[in-house]
Amino acid sequence: MEKNTNDQAVLAHIKQLTEKEEHLYGKSDLSDQEVKDLHTVKSELDQYWDLLRQRRALRDAGDDPNRAEIRSSDTIENYKD
Repeated sequence: MEKNTNDQAVLAHIKQLTEKEEHLYGKSDLSDQEVKDLHTVKSELDQYWDLLRQRRALRDAGDDPNRAEIRSSDTIENYKD
């Protein structure tokens, strides 16, 4: 996704990924490749939800939401709740 994007584009991508995730979860028997695809989709979903949260936080703080960047899946997986 390009640097100067908007929340609607991020949400559209999240929707697309969610539909793919739901499709894969809806299958009764996943191939090894589909299991791998599911993990990839889940990771990318986490990244895009994080990007959206960053954009909203920057905007709420009066900053430019386009400063938000997609963080690595390793970074996101290691967040503390």
